Amino acid sequence: MAVTLNWGLLGAGAIAKAFAKGLSQSNTGKALAVASREIEKAQGFAKDHNITKSYGSYEALLADKEIDAIYVSLPHPFHAEWAIKSLRAGKHVLCEKPFAVNGAQAMAIHEAAKINSRMVMEAFMYRCHPQSAQLADLIKAKVIGEVRVIRATFAFATTFNPTTRLFANDLAGGGIMDVGCYAVSIARLVAGAALGTGVADPIEVKGAAHLGPTGVDHWAIGTLKFDKGILAQIATGVEANQDNTLQIFGSEGKMVLPNPFVANRANVDTGKIVICRNGEAPRDVIVEAGCTSFAYEADAFAEGVEKGTPPYPAQNIIDTLGNMRTLDRWRESCGLTYDFEKPEGYSKTTIDGSPLKVAEQNGMKYGTVAHLEKKVSRLIMGVDNQTNFPHCAVMFDDFFEKGGNCFDTAFIYGGGSMERMLGAWIKVRGVRDQTCVIVKGCHTPWAFPDALTVQLKESLSRLQIDCADIYMMHRDNPDVPVGEFVDVMNDHVKAGRIKAFGGSNWTLARVTEANEYARKNNLQGFSVVSNNFSLARMVNPVWGGCIAASDPESRKWFKETQTALLSWSSQARGFFLPDRAAPEKLDDKELARCWYSDDNFQRLARAKELAQKKGVSPINIALAYVLAQPFPTFALIGPRTLEETRTSLPGLTVELSEQEVKWLNLEA
Repeated sequence: MAVTLNWGLLGAGAIAKAFAKGLSQSNTGKALAVASREIEKAQGFAKDHNITKSYGSYEALLADKEIDAIYVSLPHPFHAEWAIKSLRAGKHVLCEKPFAVNGAQAMAIHEAAKINSRMVMEAFMYRCHPQSAQLADLIKAKVIGEVRVIRATFAFATTFNPTTRLFANDLAGGGIMDVGCYAVSIARLVAGAALGTGVADPIEVKGAAHLGPTGVDHWAIGTLKFDKGILAQIATGVEANQDNTLQIFGSEGKMVLPNPFVANRANVDTGKIVICRNGEAPRDVIVEAGCTSFAYEADAFAEGVEKGTPPYPAQNIIDTLGNMRTLDRWRESCGLTYDFEKPEGYSKTTIDGSPLKVAEQNGMKYGTVAHLEKKVSRLIMGVDNQTNFPHCAVMFDDFFEKGGNCFDTAFIYGGGSMERMLGAWIKVRGVRDQTCVIVKGCHTPWAFPDALTVQLKESLSRLQIDCADIYMMHRDNPDVPVGEFVDVMNDHVKAGRIKAFGGSNWTLARVTEANEYARKNNLQGFSVVSNNFSLARMVNPVWGGCIAASDPESRKWFKETQTALLSWSSQARGFFLPDRAAPEKLDDKELARCWYSDDNFQRLARAKELAQKKGVSPINIALAYVLAQPFPTFALIGPRTLEETRTSLPGLTVELSEQEVKWLNLEA
């Protein structure tokens, strides 16, 4: 028997009523409290559903110590905020679909669940009905052979009203988010069952939609391509009645679910799966049910609380993250971005509704760079992989809250999109004075002083700032006398466009020459160098023109000059992650090409040994090695998820002795 849960319901709308009824049929749950912004509404709801407590604020419900789990059924844009607040209040969370408005918000909810050791699940109730389990079993058993085409539709027609949640842009209206998410979810379930992976994420997503006056989709279609040639056609709408069925076509027949989403809110839905094998009469598989899908959902959630994850095929958090990414891609293909996802419409507060500020206990460490008044965080956020503005906002907010204040980007990253997003975030958050912005330009084949000037001015325009804290020439051009680069850099210093400057992937001989020229001419010289530096030796350059500084001679130069080193690939592209690299693991060809060598595997073995002694991860040892050098070092990190940022931080607190540093690098 699963654990018994006391439930608190955030929201008192129609779907909350269905869940409350489901709880009354469940074996594990009891609706103990309900909250609404209107106390009268909460009181009426409580009376109708025999609920003991009613609250006129969501905060009051979260403060109730008797509540074990929260059911979030608020409008879409409020899911992330209140799911996160509920998790931080120590509650388990069942969040209505869509789990969030976009994948970045979903990632933030997941991170909150991990940090607070609580279970979170998306409320796709149909996944908990026995029909879905039966469907997955039949697909796995190949009763219609190999799955080739999936058709899934969930749509309805209602009257257009721009102020209602189904059509309001500020409430994330439209069919894709409201019910199209079901079509995506079930297509991924069928494909996953066919591929033997449980669920599957598509490798291609294409879509088209009719966007109405408010900018949301009134009806939409999509095409998903999975591994092994499996294709899915999905359709949705809020202003177009369609055939809400699931059809699966295989090499030996087809399968039809007349009622795939078993969404009856009041009565029990009996499942039915029609199997039509080639040359045989259709056969009905009847799936009996003893309660509504919402009751099954409550019990599946309780089992998840007990075991750490809900029973398959209930949608666990990893499944949900895949669903949200697919919805993002579908909307992107349709040209649908909500106004509040754009920089100009973005909230001034963070995802949990609070103002952005640095946490008092953050653990960040800081260093200094010549010619720069600001202290610089020893971890630097790489701005080169953010997929959209919501993603960058979630990542940058989190890094800033953790004490990170330095951001590294470049003229060529994303064709300029990375600089634009960073600049938009700085402007929205109002943190220019609190951040250190590194701008890089002058990359081959534009490594010339005149091109540098053109690119610097364009970078500042994209970033919406007047001055780069640090400007780095992204590549050197040995055919240009080094003094010409020093001269143009000093021109920009005098013009107030940059404060400190340096070079990325410059030989130390050229840096020495540049600084000697600057000294003789009473000019400012290089403050920083950004070459590769890590515990692992870069066997082959990650990109053309890359230069490493991990060798003994380079380390000697940095120690003697005390020049700040901004190390990229400071953690060797994940080489030191647990179970990531091994001589026999060749699936990541770039990791193997750049980092695999006998001496690096010896370093990895030593990092693992020392990590075990110090109670951290080998990746933290690798980062600590970079930061423990006898010269100023700053580590560029490129996290794509909040978890990657969080798991990098312990490297700041690991203290390595001089002997340990030498031992790790096979010098002792």
